[in-house]
This record gives sequence, C-alpha cells and structure tokens, in this order.
Amino acid sequence: MTIAIVTLMLLGYLLICTEHITRINKATVALFCGVWGWVLYVCVGPYYIETLHDSVFREFLGSQDYSIKAVNEFIRQEVFSSHIAQLTSVVMYLLTTMAIVDVLANNGCFDLVTKLCRSRNSWVTVWMLALCSFGLSANLDNLTSAVVMLMVMNQLVVNHRQRMLLGAIIVIATNCGGCFTVIGDVTSLLVWTRGAVTPTNYTAALVLPALFATAIPTYLIGRKLPGHLDLKRSNIMFRGDDADVKIWQQILMLFLGIVGLWFVPTFYRLTNLPPFLGALCVLGVLWVVNEIINRKRILSDQPLQARTNRSLQYEVMQMIMFFLGVGLSVDILIEVGAMNSVAGWCNEYIHNIYIMSLVLGAVSAVMDNIALVISGISIYPVLDGNVSGMTEYMQSFVQNGQYWHLITLSGCVGGCLLPIGNTAGYALMKAEDVTIWWYFKHITWKVLLGWFVSLGIYFLVDYFLR
Repeated sequence: MTIAIVTLMLLGYLLICTEHITRINKATVALFCGVWGWVLYVCVGPYYIETLHDSVFREFLGSQDYSIKAVNEFIRQEVFSSHIAQLTSVVMYLLTTMAIVDVLANNGCFDLVTKLCRSRNSWVTVWMLALCSFGLSANLDNLTSAVVMLMVMNQLVVNHRQRMLLGAIIVIATNCGGCFTVIGDVTSLLVWTRGAVTPTNYTAALVLPALFATAIPTYLIGRKLPGHLDLKRSNIMFRGDDADVKIWQQILMLFLGIVGLWFVPTFYRLTNLPPFLGALCVLGVLWVVNEIINRKRILSDQPLQARTNRSLQYEVMQMIMFFLGVGLSVDILIEVGAMNSVAGWCNEYIHNIYIMSLVLGAVSAVMDNIALVISGISIYPVLDGNVSGMTEYMQSFVQNGQYWHLITLSGCVGGCLLPIGNTAGYALMKAEDVTIWWYFKHITWKVLLGWFVSLGIYFLVDYFLR
C-alpha cells in the first residue's frame, strides 16, 4: 500500500507541475491526492499503526480489546487530528488576512498605493511598484499582494509590453518579500508554526538576501523600459458625499492593518495561541474602526458598494485549497514513512544543505514552490539538544538552523525562474497573457543572477550572526 500511496502522490505532483499543459486545476489535484491518500492509509491502518505507533497505540487501548474500530479511532484522534490541526490553523490565518484585505480595499487603501506608484518617469514607477509589492507581501500572502499590485499596475499603464515587464517585477518582489517574514508566505508561516524558526532570527537572516533578490532583477528589467511610461488618464469617480473616502482614512486603515499584522508574532510569543487568533484580533480592531469612521456611509440610504475585486477572493481561495491538499498529501507521506526514506537518502548521497537548497530552487521553477517547500520542511524534524555536540551538518536542522532559511529562500526565489513555479506567476500569465517562453527569454536569467547573489549575501549574514 505504501507503493500505491507514493505513486498516487508522484502522479499528483506531476499533474501539478504540468497544469499549464493539462489545464487541470492544481488545487483539485492536490485535494484529490490528499484525501485519497488518507483513505488508502485507513484501509491498511493496522499495518502502519503496529509498525510506527505500536507503543502509543497500546497505551491508547488500555484495557480495551484490539479491534479495527479502535485502530480507526486511534488514527482519527492521535494521528490525523495532529496534522489537520496545524493545517487548519494556517488556513484560518489565510482566511483572516483575506478578510483584512477586504476591509482595507473598501476603505480605499489600495487607491493610495496607486497614487504612490503613478509617475511618467519609468524608474519611479518601477521602484515604487517593487517597494509596495515587497512591503505588502511581507505582511499579506504573496498571491494576494501580487493580484492587488497587478490591478494597481493595470490601472496605471496602457502599453501591454510595459505591463508584462512591470508584472514580472511585481511577481519577483511579492515572492521575495513574502519569504523574509514568518507571516508573508504560507511556507514561512508553516516553518514558524512547526517551531523550526523564531520570527526575529528568521527576518534578520533573510531580509538582506530577499532585498538583493528583488533589487537586482528589478534594476535589470527596468533598463528594458523606456524613460517615460504610457500611462492611462487619471479618472476621478464621483461616488457622492456619503461615500467619500478621505486620505487620512486610507492612511489610518492601512497603518492599522500593517502594524496589526506585524504584532501577530508578538501575540504568539506572549500567549502561545495559534497565529490566526492574533490575526483575528487585528481584523476585529479594523472592523470596529471601520464602523466608527464610516458610520455616516453605513447608515445612509445608498452606502458605498464593496470595492473588493471578487476575482482576488477566488484566486486566494484556490490557493488555500491547494495548500490544504498539499499539506494533507505531505502528511500522509510522513505517516507511511516515505519522508524518512527520503531523509536517509539525502543524508547518505547528498549530505549538503546548500546543494539540497539549490536543487529545490531549480525544481521550483517548473513545479509549484509551495508544494516543494512544504515537502522540504517535512523531510526533517526540528532537532533538539546541545548544538556543540552535533556535527555542522546536523546543526542545520535545529531551530533557526540554516536548512530552514535556505529552503524557504530558494523555494520562493527559485519559483520565480519561470511563471509556472509560483501562484503569483500564474496570476501574471492570466492577467497579461504572458507566455512561458517570453518569461524565460526576458526574465529568467535576471532572477537567476539575483538568486545567486542573495545566497552569497545569506552566507555573509549567517557568518556574522553566528
């Protein structure tokens, strides 16, 4: 049965990385593989329980007699529940941030971003788009940030080729910005909630590499743009006095949203409660403030309609379902012992975390980086113990070890080598009809250069931090 489960997962991974060819939604594939993997596991539950959980199962049985019903109850209570609790915690966090984006959009916060990025000077627009994308994705998930910034860019620029280049900058900046904070990407959030990193150390180690991975390709892409962009005429829409959103309101709500999300790691450290509860606190504060400052508009006969792009919510929901499916698939591979076999093979034949991170980053170019990074996180456990008594290789797997930093950095940056390697890249392909060949010809080598420089910067930062 282990061979059947592993084969199912490999076929699923193959369909995920060929979504642009098969046109089969990768979220559907991930959910199918995750659910049926657990169904197959339950079918032969006694074998895996007796092999991998025998002592814990005997303790669970107590004075009860052995039965298939007891095995299934043990799987539900002790095996499956621990995995699903962690996954649903991340899903709840993503749903909460989606609601926060909805509140910010309805208060015109992203109109403010559009005004900041508007300039006929191409370099001003290039760097403002990159900076705003980088900053937003450090707080929100990178897909949400990418879709928002692509909408901002679409409201500014007329020329299609210029939008393609600027869209590539947005994809790179959102992926790199998301990888240097524990709340900026589903993979870094998962690394944090599994106890592999602490927020301060993680950000200190990756902020400079992420900046260089963004700045180098941004500069090189910006050189391909003309000195002045073809901008759309600014349209001022009259929504009525009751619906007028003041500039101070936009700044206040954006400030509360960003600062609140930065408080989430502190909330987790103080309470040891799941991060999504901290995000819910932020959402509660935003809703209260929204009710107060928009009271006149809410009580009017014709309140302002919701301004959130519904396609954004659809894209984010697909990403959440994809993450859940991949998480279930990886967890079942852990339970059947496949991940231990992979770890043993890597220890024997590779035994170098730098090579492993390079391979993972390269494969991320053609396969979704979320699936690969989650798999990479799950291969090894977070080691405890005295670091001085470990080899240098084993020290990489302790909390805040190099391994956890490198796989998230390489996965996020390597995923930008091609647009099919990340969810933001898929959003760009849909929004601007960007082809894989065009992206490879004009963007890939620039991202590759930024990736190698960012790895060099990481080694320097890590050397001085240690």
